[in-house]
Amino acid sequence: QVQLVECGGGLVQPGGSLRLSCAASGFTFSSYAMNWYRQAPGKERELVAGITSAGRTNYADSVKGRFTISRDNAKNTVYLQMNSLNPEDTAVYYCNARRLNTHYWGQGTQVTVSS
Repeated sequence: QVQLVECGGGLVQPGGSLRLSCAASGFTFSSYAMNWYRQAPGKERELVAGITSAGRTNYADSVKGRFTISRDNAKNTVYLQMNSLNPEDTAVYYCNARRLNTHYWGQGTQVTVSS
């Protein structure tokens, strides 16, 4: 049974930091590209950051220099370190695993940036 379980979301003040984690099970984690998406109210889901099975990373322009994605294949976990958060980062953040035409999704974790 495939599972992606996100944690680490919450309420943070502008300028603050959060670290999201996504623990994976039920598939060969190291063979999958891992991604973080987010969806704000009234907006489409968007790709925030991705990391390939080889460790190459990519980021949305809106988060470059502020967010860092990483993975630990020994722990089957992908992380998203988010710094210098601003209210526009408020959204539900989803973990995604992708290999060829196979996609798995987590249930999402809420991130709210507000004073």
